[in-house]
Amino acid sequence: MSKNRLDYLIIGPAYPFRGGIADTQHELAKHLQEIGKEVQLLTFSKLYPKFLFPGKNQKTETPIPNTVDTIPLIHAYNPLKWRKIVQYIQLQNPQFVIFRYYTPFLAPLYGWLAKNIDSKIKKVALVDNWIPHERRFLDSKLNRYFGDKMHAFTTLSGAVADQIKSVYSIPLWSGFHPVNTNLLTPISKTKAQKILGWDTTQTTVLFFGLIRKYKGLELLIRAFNQPEIKAQKIVLKIVGECYEDQAKYTQLVARLQLQNSVHFDFEFKSETEIQNIFSACDIVAQTYHTATQSGVTPLAYFYKKPLVVSDINGLNTPIINDGTGVCVNQNPQAIARGILELISASKMQDAVKNITKSYDKYSWSKWVIEWNQFNEKL
Repeated sequence: MSKNRLDYLIIGPAYPFRGGIADTQHELAKHLQEIGKEVQLLTFSKLYPKFLFPGKNQKTETPIPNTVDTIPLIHAYNPLKWRKIVQYIQLQNPQFVIFRYYTPFLAPLYGWLAKNIDSKIKKVALVDNWIPHERRFLDSKLNRYFGDKMHAFTTLSGAVADQIKSVYSIPLWSGFHPVNTNLLTPISKTKAQKILGWDTTQTTVLFFGLIRKYKGLELLIRAFNQPEIKAQKIVLKIVGECYEDQAKYTQLVARLQLQNSVHFDFEFKSETEIQNIFSACDIVAQTYHTATQSGVTPLAYFYKKPLVVSDINGLNTPIINDGTGVCVNQNPQAIARGILELISASKMQDAVKNITKSYDKYSWSKWVIEWNQFNEKL
């Protein structure tokens, strides 16, 4: 292999695009560089057309360290501009092209690129989601159009790997969702609460992240209408940009008269704000209807916050294996009981200890070494 040849060209959202997938693209590239790999991120000039993007802004203004070569070349939905991407990839002559796959929306682009680049270049999918949480009738066909052109699949959870195994028998590596290293370190709970103006005498349950239908936020809100929760000084902080009509949730809170115990903050958060919010809360809740993994779980691990999660495959795996929280059925009564169980002193202490003991299992360094070893055997 030529000295100048790239080891990895990684395609997917990267800075200045915001969100967990973009963040982890940079983490992946950074840790590959640390083991001596030549890496480049190939990202989008245009990702979603405005009418398809439900949020307020696709990009962030928060700067990140410029440690990875990042090229914003890809127009995701204009096929007339795709040939020059192939030409660019051929010029770089990478050993591996990694396709970060998380939505069938990208299947036409990714599949076309994979079909047209040199067959000697290994094409590996890094899959966050295979079966979408919010399904559409063409999803399976789009997945096949993309997947048929891959040499191998790699994932961030066993649940996603199992979905892919039911369709493909090519090499597959099942990983885990690592904890990002670019997060700001925890501060004292009292200090964070004062910065945020939160009541220091209350126990705080945090729901964090983009608000979408599949995440079951209405179940969590209804749990705060259960008598056993109402009898305690417990509040729910809902923090994250809403990809639905906000009124669906604000009206539910008003109807249940929960304004004193359920509070909304529908804004996308910076790293400093995330540091304060996670430092200030007591536990994190993920009462999802469907899930295969979640980027919120490693966030909670980083800030040593126990979790209440739906007892569904993928989401429950680290909680059960590590003893870092409580898994509950998907109804308000079970969620309320799970919250009360977790905030008891002994359960909280045990969960925090177990997060501390488990933390090293989810390092990016470990993930990248194992993932790279798999790829090099292809």
